[in-house]
Amino acid sequence: MKSTNLFRLTFLILAIIGLSWAGCKKDKNTEPSSDSSSLQQLAGDEETMESSMDESMNEINNFLSGGILKSTAFLPCNATVDSTPVVNDTITIYITYNGLNCLGTRYRTGQVEIKKRVGTQWSQPGATVIVKHINFSISKILESTFITINGVKVYQNVSGGLIRQLGTELNTVVYRTWGQAIININDSTNKTWNIAHQITYSGSLPDNLSLTSDGFGTAGGYENLVTWGINRQGENFYTQIIQPVTRSQNCNWDPSAGIKKHFIPSDSKSATLTFGFDRYNQPVVNECPAKYKLDWQRHNKSGTVFRWL
Repeated sequence: MKSTNLFRLTFLILAIIGLSWAGCKKDKNTEPSSDSSSLQQLAGDEETMESSMDESMNEINNFLSGGILKSTAFLPCNATVDSTPVVNDTITIYITYNGLNCLGTRYRTGQVEIKKRVGTQWSQPGATVIVKHINFSISKILESTFITINGVKVYQNVSGGLIRQLGTELNTVVYRTWGQAIININDSTNKTWNIAHQITYSGSLPDNLSLTSDGFGTAGGYENLVTWGINRQGENFYTQIIQPVTRSQNCNWDPSAGIKKHFIPSDSKSATLTFGFDRYNQPVVNECPAKYKLDWQRHNKSGTVFRWL
């Protein structure tokens, strides 16, 4: 009898171990495939770059809207401003960063250089400035990722008007940014990215602004591109906005709606990013987003991954 009980106990233990191993194996198989790893990395890099650039351009816009050089009321947090004498009717303004942003979510160092023609009012339709990011480094407080941006872009007030007029005098204002930036992420190899980004602001101040992003670039046979260039694996990529991406001020400018698509033609792979999901992978309803959905495809393989913002 004791031998029989011992046999049954041994069989039961082996069965439990077998089931546990099978369960672990199943979990492992449902992890993101290596076929999508570069697409997931590109999606994360591109979102980090875009959100960092959006915040920087918002601050530049706020400064230009102030219209008063060295006015601290229109300066970013933990930043100083200086300027050079006027040369050929152009003034050069430097904003130097060294500390946290106003939300306390990002730490920034480096400089932003703004070249502005004297007498041109930023509120005028078509008003244009040249913006140069110089060793502009951003790190998220709650993450280990940091990004350094060097590049020159044209910044244009397409519609005319100022953000501070929204909700009273204007319903929307439209700005465009285009140019190139050298992106360095976590001290990896520098990569050159092209940018063609249009932003439409709506809502009202002080804390009810929202924006929608569109791409207007064309390259490699693709249209509506917001960025394109070389990823960390040395592959050429193209990022297209399929449906305008929406961000709101009261959700820390995280994307809450819209669709992007990354193409890496050299390896026949792509990823469609759909924004606006909660921590449980469900579409957000009257709350801030926590994740986005990434549907990837490589040759004859495909899958879906949910990623944290």
